[in-house]
Amino acid sequence: MAKILVVDDAAFMRMMVKDTLTKGGYTDLYEAVDGADAVEKFKEISPDLVILDITMPNVDGLEALKQIKELNKDANVIMCSAMGQESMVIEAIKLGAKDFIVKPFKADRILKTVSSIVG
Repeated sequence: MAKILVVDDAAFMRMMVKDTLTKGGYTDLYEAVDGADAVEKFKEISPDLVILDITMPNVDGLEALKQIKELNKDANVIMCSAMGQESMVIEAIKLGAKDFIVKPFKADRILKTVSSIVG
């Protein structure tokens, strides 16, 4: 079963994503509260997939994405943000994100995207 790290500074968003993933059959789930925490947890658990918010305090999602890709260039990262700004989407994809989900998201969109990356 795939290990998935859910990163968002909002606890309710982490809970919503984890609930959605659990209902989709994913049970090996981890959480991080910001980009710095995400990079540390990435080093510890080597997840198969990271679902990463962009707008967070301390280290934002784009910076965390850069650091995660430095640790493992093949890391699977899906960016997630309420801001569907084209420039951020383009930047995230350039940095190596596999996909981009805009909040508020639909459960089936998350499950479809996760499934396409980790099965």
